[in-house]
Amino acid sequence: MSDVVLSCRGLKKTYQGPAPVHVLLNVDLEVRAGERVAIMGRSGSGKSTLLHLLGGLDFATEGVVVVQGRALNEMSEKERGNTRNRTLGFVYQFHHLLPEFTAEENVAMPLWIRRMDRGTALAKARAALKEVGLAARAAHLPGELSGGERQRCAFARAMVTAPACVLADEPTGNLDTQTADEVFEAMVRLSNAHGTAFVLVTHDAALAARTERVLELKDGALHPA
Repeated sequence: MSDVVLSCRGLKKTYQGPAPVHVLLNVDLEVRAGERVAIMGRSGSGKSTLLHLLGGLDFATEGVVVVQGRALNEMSEKERGNTRNRTLGFVYQFHHLLPEFTAEENVAMPLWIRRMDRGTALAKARAALKEVGLAARAAHLPGELSGGERQRCAFARAMVTAPACVLADEPTGNLDTQTADEVFEAMVRLSNAHGTAFVLVTHDAALAARTERVLELKDGALHPA
C-alpha cells in the first residue's frame, strides 16, 4: 500500500476575467505519511491558492488532487466535506478560534461537526491541548491566550481528528521568532507522534530549512528550492 497521503498532478488554476490570470500552470506534488514539506515563493505566486486546491476548498481549472487514493473531483460535496473533516487538518496565519468558546471547546469543534458526543470530544480536545503544552489553558477563552498559545491551540484543533495531512498557511507569520519556534516544535512533535504529514507555506527561510523538503512555487510550478 502506498504511503502517499496527498498528491496532485498537472494542477492548473486560471481566474477568468477580461484578462485571464494564470496562477498555477502545472503543479505536481506527492506528500508521504509523516513528511514535512515547506512551500516558499514570492507574494502572489499562488501558494495559498495551491493549499486551497489541495484541501478541496477550491477547484482546479485542470488536473487532479488525490487524498489517500481518492480524487477530490470524483467525490460528492458531502464526501469532500467528510474528507476535509477526517483526513485533512488546516492551520492559518490567523488562528480563526471562535472567541466565545474556550480553548478545549474550539479544539473539540471538528469532532462535534462529525456528531461525536460532547464528553468524548472534550476529552480528546484536552488530550490534544496537552500534546501542544496547553493543558493548563484548556478552560481559557482565546482572548485570554497569548499569540503563540492561540496558534498552538489552532494546531491542536487541526490534529484532534488524527488527520493524514495538515495544510498550514503561514502558521507562524504573525509570531515573533521565539514563539514561532515553539509553535514549529509543537508541529514536529505532533508529526513524529502521529505520522501526520505537514505541508507548510511560509516566507520564513529558516523555518523552511528545518523541514525535510523545501519547494519553491515559481512561474506556476513547483521546483526544488
